[in-house]
Amino acid sequence: MMAVVVEQVHIVYMGERMNQSEQQLVEDSHLDILSRILRSKGAARRSIQYSYKHGFSGFVAVLSQSHAKLIAGISQLCQYESQRNFCVCSGGNSGPYPQTVINTAPWLITVSARTNDREFPSRIIMGNNQTLQGQSLYTGKDLSKFYRIVFGEDIAASDADEKSARSCNSGSLNATLAKGKAILCFQSRSQRSATVAIRIRTVTEVGGAGLIFAQFPTKDVDTSWSKPCVQVDFITGTTILSYMEATRNPVIKFSKTKTVVGQQLSPEVAFFFSRGPSSLSPSVLKPDIAAPGVNILAAWSPASSARLTIHPTWSPAALAFYLTKASLKNEYKQYIWAEGAPHKQADPFDYGGGHVDPNKVTDLGLVYDMKNSEYVRFLCSMGYNSTAISLLAGFPTKCQKSHKFLLNMNLPSIIIPELKQPLTISRTVTNVGPIKSIYTARVVAPIGISINVEPSTLTFSSKRKKIKINVTFSSKLRVQSRF
Repeated sequence: MMAVVVEQVHIVYMGERMNQSEQQLVEDSHLDILSRILRSKGAARRSIQYSYKHGFSGFVAVLSQSHAKLIAGISQLCQYESQRNFCVCSGGNSGPYPQTVINTAPWLITVSARTNDREFPSRIIMGNNQTLQGQSLYTGKDLSKFYRIVFGEDIAASDADEKSARSCNSGSLNATLAKGKAILCFQSRSQRSATVAIRIRTVTEVGGAGLIFAQFPTKDVDTSWSKPCVQVDFITGTTILSYMEATRNPVIKFSKTKTVVGQQLSPEVAFFFSRGPSSLSPSVLKPDIAAPGVNILAAWSPASSARLTIHPTWSPAALAFYLTKASLKNEYKQYIWAEGAPHKQADPFDYGGGHVDPNKVTDLGLVYDMKNSEYVRFLCSMGYNSTAISLLAGFPTKCQKSHKFLLNMNLPSIIIPELKQPLTISRTVTNVGPIKSIYTARVVAPIGISINVEPSTLTFSSKRKKIKINVTFSSKLRVQSRF
């Protein structure tokens, strides 16, 4: 009897697309993972047909049914590879809602998007000579004359409902009634994000002259190359709508965009950014840090990698803590806020350890380090099997269940999803500051919680570079509280 192995083409999905600068790293990891399954790099090269570069991270490969089942078990773990190469990822754009953050593995640096102090004001001049202000990145023509303005809801296409037209959803506007006019539209209260680009496209397709889009307050501004587009808040949008309803022939004129720096408080966590806690692993604080991610005019310098070369032998975990030395206040010594509905004072589920402050990473003192074996234990605790983890890790593993391991991972943060009984959690700190150093614990406990740290004073020397600490949490409440 002859066994016939049937091979087919499979698409292996391995998460969101990485940055262009990380593309070679991603392609190498695809080949490496496939090599471990097929037991040969040559076989992996022959099998792999294509590595996706744009829509997502993944590849196309010719695989047998057994190999396909095996790789299906580890494809979700692909980012384990990148922990060896210190990977930094976005936390996603599904904000401002909680429990939406992605890329939550503990070996990743998950970054929250924050605003800066740059804005792009653009005036809207109405026919009654009242001037309003929004933000715009349009720098084209068609700014020197008044346009008739119409409300999207009033020019709905015959096959679209008024609610859809009110938000300028795709295909919702009547081209005859929209042609040559400025159009006012409102973000729906149920829409998770404004996606202004879709509205600009809708207006362009029906021949509109420009768009005024009223939305939840945000400093994020979309670029419009084809038509004038001004983003305003709901108050400004309602003011324009009131003018339109009180005027027989309402008109508006767009104006040139300016760039203004230093006139608004920053940083703030961006409206669109996904928020923690992680729904997959709630005991791992995500995001880790916040960094500029709104209206960025970016450049790269070799100096940007200098700080990572200061400690070339440090593990990814130590380097991660190195980067998360951050600030919780702005330059005016005020606590950071988060854009949302409504605005609120930001917390660790918005910004992790805080906003990146390069000046603080030169004097760390203590770091929280982890070995690869701890990442393996994390994967075990998440329910992955030993075979899949062994293939990915590159060495044999045997999972042993430990219900407290996730809480005791040596992370620089402590997250307790459910505190019912007194709970003691351990961490080990490593001194990277002066050899002879003394540190004293300072506790600011959440309301309704008591915290005790043992030992409360850490004394390091040339012979004592690591110290284990125990932190005991007790709830003063008889009802279960939140995170």
